[in-house]
Amino acid sequence: MNADAKALAASFDLEKLTPEFYDDPYPTYRALRENGPVKRLPNGTVFLTRYDDLVTTYKNTKSFSSDKKREFAPKYGDTPLYEHHTTSLVFNDPPAHTRVRRLIMGALSPRAIAGMESDIVKLVDGLLDAVTAKGACELIEDFAASIPIEVIGNLLDVPHEERGPLRDWSLAILGALEPVVSPEVAARGNKAVTDFLSYLQTLVARRRDKPGNPERDVLTRLIQGEENGERLTEKELLHNCIFLLNAGHETTTNLIGNGLVALDRNRDQKQRLIGNPDMIKTAVEEMLRYESSNQLGNRMTTEKVELGGVMLDAGTSVTLCIGAANRDPAQFPDPESFDIARTPNRHLAFATGAHQCAGMALARLEGAIAISRFLARFPNYAVSGQPVRGGRVRFRGFLSVPCALR
Repeated sequence: MNADAKALAASFDLEKLTPEFYDDPYPTYRALRENGPVKRLPNGTVFLTRYDDLVTTYKNTKSFSSDKKREFAPKYGDTPLYEHHTTSLVFNDPPAHTRVRRLIMGALSPRAIAGMESDIVKLVDGLLDAVTAKGACELIEDFAASIPIEVIGNLLDVPHEERGPLRDWSLAILGALEPVVSPEVAARGNKAVTDFLSYLQTLVARRRDKPGNPERDVLTRLIQGEENGERLTEKELLHNCIFLLNAGHETTTNLIGNGLVALDRNRDQKQRLIGNPDMIKTAVEEMLRYESSNQLGNRMTTEKVELGGVMLDAGTSVTLCIGAANRDPAQFPDPESFDIARTPNRHLAFATGAHQCAGMALARLEGAIAISRFLARFPNYAVSGQPVRGGRVRFRGFLSVPCALR
């Protein structure tokens, strides 16, 4: 086994992944942690799999930059995808990142998120009523994917009749963040950015003409800016509205879908949660650790720096494997086990440091409400066929999960 693990680590290439890897990447991540934790890939980039190395990288914003202009220019060229991803909050360094994040965090205050709880409960219960009437459930389309789209739609106050394209736009834009992007995927992503921007220009114009309540309407809050006069430029405003939808959509869909499948595959933990519903918060944290919705992050070194005993030159592209770090036995005892009571659980599903996810409190709230109420309504639910994975390495989730509600 050790020889096999060494061979697996030695041959790993992020640009040439196998179907087996997409189905279950964790044996490969374990092999890399043990045999090549700072792994230089054939394309010259470096792939990190140890928890401590990821934390170091996240927290050292001076040596490890989030600015993606240099990395994305050859990948996307002069395209809408390039403009979007290099304007988004997540792909910028301070001070630009700090300014945009402060405005977004002001719109996602604890008070604002607490005020969303009753609406999320109503939304989830409505979806559960619908699948009850239907008598069956496709876990992703009928439930998991429907929740974040509506929540973010409510945050931006997008009229219900205009939300139809949002999910497809989001999937197309995020799909173009994969390590290898085909011309077809790039074309879909560029069209999605163009169509999304066109829609948002209309929505923003309407909102400027008739502002909403800035305490509940994030778009109005972002348009109006802070009392000190700080505001987003029009370009920043539009692209960060796209970012808010994308960041809150697929990852939260994956959290709910991955969590319910993990409970089905670990029936003892499912029964434990049914018997102790107040454990939902620690259960959600374990779902985030065990099957991280977002599995990869990226940084670029700005100077020569040592990491994990390896010297990296300035200009080295670094991939942070969150999925591997969240199963590092140096941080998590018995990391391959799914334990809804795990504590402490300092996982990196939301990253850490300056770029820790701005919407993590909202994602946790959505996950807790969706999973706990699904479980209360359908304690005997069971996956009734072969789930279909999304075919992504960066975003890990399911495209479809047939579910029996017996």
